[in-house]
Amino acid sequence: MSTHRPFGRALCAMITPFTDSGALDLDRACELAAHLIAEGCDGLVLGGTTGESPTTSDAEKGALVRAVRAAVGPGPSLVAGVGTADTRHTAELARGAEAAGADGLLVVTPYYSRPPQDAVAAHFLKVADATGLPLMVYDIPGRTGTRVEPDTMRRLAGHPRITAVKDCSYDLLASARLIAETGLAYYSGSEELNLPLYAVGGAGYVSTVANVAPRQLRAVLDAYDSGDTALAARLHARTLPLTERMMAGGLPGTVTVKALLGGPLREPLRPAGRETADGLRALLEELLQAESVV
Repeated sequence: MSTHRPFGRALCAMITPFTDSGALDLDRACELAAHLIAEGCDGLVLGGTTGESPTTSDAEKGALVRAVRAAVGPGPSLVAGVGTADTRHTAELARGAEAAGADGLLVVTPYYSRPPQDAVAAHFLKVADATGLPLMVYDIPGRTGTRVEPDTMRRLAGHPRITAVKDCSYDLLASARLIAETGLAYYSGSEELNLPLYAVGGAGYVSTVANVAPRQLRAVLDAYDSGDTALAARLHARTLPLTERMMAGGLPGTVTVKALLGGPLREPLRPAGRETADGLRALLEELLQAESVV
């Protein structure tokens, strides 16, 4: 069973801060990145779904990686979201991310066009050949409309730079089998499955909720690694109310994170209402207060 962790265990899918005028706020991004690393994140995913990748330009994506790299130094892993529906464009973004100082690439399955599995495989293989960086396959069929089927994932695992998966497939059986059969490092992309996937050999997680509760999510993995699986289960259970409200409450995770941390969104996303934001704050405060009670 693989214990390969190319990017560490605890990764945050970081939001992209903007100014009130809608410009990229690199100062705030660097502050948030440094805070997340200090609070226990091993690395950050920049410019992914939570980072509002559909509404940030290629130049902004590169600027964000360069600024955060300078802010956090060479230690933490920086994975750049470069996925698009266009293979050529994705490869261009991958080369830009490499030049900007990224340690890895997050590449989502091409969306909307719904390519067949041979085309899905060809897409990832061409992007992997475009740089010298390790690549994390982002399997999220609920958003893309196309799953990376297990046989396709086995094929991709043969490429030396396709090393990891951000798993939002909601198929724990298939994920557990692929962890056992391949050298791929599986990262949970669904917070409610962080502990279950880790328990069957997963590498860790890439989490949106970690923007607001990085220490609490990492504590689950720390407890499991220490051998106290009962404590890990209790700590995991404590995170679930906030996870459910943030990730399954009808709003994108980007919106719910910014309801808690503040800051503008880019349209078509719009801010959460006051009642929703108040409910989120109450759940976060409850989680923070429970931290001292083992």
